[in-house]
Amino acid sequence: MTTQIETPTIPLNFGVVLFPGFQSLDIFGPLDALNTLAFTSPHPLTLSLISSTLSSVSTKLPTSSPSSSAFSQSVLPTHTYTTAPPLDVLLIPGGRGVRDLASPHIQDAIEFTKKVYPKLKYLITVCTGSVIAAQAGVLDGKRATTNKRAWGWATSMSKQVKWVPHARWVVDGNVWTSSGVSAGLDVAFAWIGEVFGEETAREVADVLEYERHMDSSWDPFAELYGLEGEGGEA
Repeated sequence: MTTQIETPTIPLNFGVVLFPGFQSLDIFGPLDALNTLAFTSPHPLTLSLISSTLSSVSTKLPTSSPSSSAFSQSVLPTHTYTTAPPLDVLLIPGGRGVRDLASPHIQDAIEFTKKVYPKLKYLITVCTGSVIAAQAGVLDGKRATTNKRAWGWATSMSKQVKWVPHARWVVDGNVWTSSGVSAGLDVAFAWIGEVFGEETAREVADVLEYERHMDSSWDPFAELYGLEGEGGEA
């Protein structure tokens, strides 16, 4: 696959934040695109799965939740927040687990994001992962979007963010935020196109047999939930 940037600037080290109750597609959608990119890239990409401990992290909500279900998947972290290696890119998913902002798992994710953001080349959030970034203060003064079904709650978590209601994804500087769940695939491909070249992004999408949404302002779910406003690139 071809690239459009010089090797020294290519982000090689990727990290994903994990917490109980994460939304599986928020992670596995972008990661499958990155998996395919890594298989074909001449560059040695690395991935760290990061959480509070090295215990497996489930999509299942804590058992005390009234909406808890036994139907779930678990991921085994490779690093804790204290042992994570230097990162170039951090991916933050959303999910029902984010709703419990007082949870030690979410507080750990917030503090980690706050700590590592100054050294990141890129921060990517999917769905309500933007709330973790907002709570960390890294979205202050920036344009960002989030899950449209959870719009009222998510945007109320930080008034310092310039929330964009009508957007599949939003780019502001080195921060890429997407709308809900499946939008993580579109922001991932848009990011790959920007960083590794559009030809590479097309080839990866073709391997996955995925038809991309190329317009960042395309957002039928904003309309579905009665949201108004401009979207797109910064």
